[in-house]
Amino acid sequence: MAQQRGPDTWTHGRAYESYIGRWSREIAPRFLEWLRQPPGLRWLDVGCGTGALSAAILEHARPATVDGVDPSEGFLEAAVAELGNRVTFHRSGAEALPIDDASMDVVVSGLSLNFVPDPDRGLAEMTRVAVGGGVVAAYVWDYAERMELMRWFWDAADDLDPAAAGFDERDRFSDFTPEALTWRFAGAGLLDVETTGIEIPTVFRDFDDYWTPFLGGQGVAPAYAMSLDEPTRARLRERLRKLLPFEDDGSIRLVARAWAVRGIMPD
Repeated sequence: MAQQRGPDTWTHGRAYESYIGRWSREIAPRFLEWLRQPPGLRWLDVGCGTGALSAAILEHARPATVDGVDPSEGFLEAAVAELGNRVTFHRSGAEALPIDDASMDVVVSGLSLNFVPDPDRGLAEMTRVAVGGGVVAAYVWDYAERMELMRWFWDAADDLDPAAAGFDERDRFSDFTPEALTWRFAGAGLLDVETTGIEIPTVFRDFDDYWTPFLGGQGVAPAYAMSLDEPTRARLRERLRKLLPFEDDGSIRLVARAWAVRGIMPD
């Protein structure tokens, strides 16, 4: 089933980096540690965005080749600026991958499968391009509980604006739990499906370090924040300032958890 769309904005790579990209780069290596893939394989990064997972694959997985696919021209520009020709990038959505059948050993999607308008079709494309015995895997944030930087934001927004609940990723992506991911991957024909949780600390040096990325407008919560008029946005800012758990030194120490899933293509 196609996902209901929210106020998603994915055009400016630099603004996304300050919001989620910096944490994407922390979690990608831990995902690769869990996959435990041998060197010399052909990798495809679906929804590669600004290149966080592709960069981690190059650094940690010793791949033969890496291809990245993303529909956002702005995000691909940021990825190319960092990774150059070490990754072959394609501009495309996940539902129609410009990749040959059974041509990739490992097909992964980092923090993007839930944003595909039809994730089951996207997963079908991921399995189409994977070789028999190859790995298909993904990870998404735990929006319901432990993606805390977003949870604090939406809890504050919900207090001030009843309409905010319609944009909250917790409700939009309620079918991306470990159980739902297991069923989705098994339903796509994958074998030996496993899931796990991966956690990273997200430490903000002060309130501005937490709040300013929401003003970049990249992603659901920032797009919502920038859709507000200035007085309403100021009330949201001050509500967050009162709610967030500050340390004695003014820092804010939160946790981000992602749910990861993997399966094996039948031979």
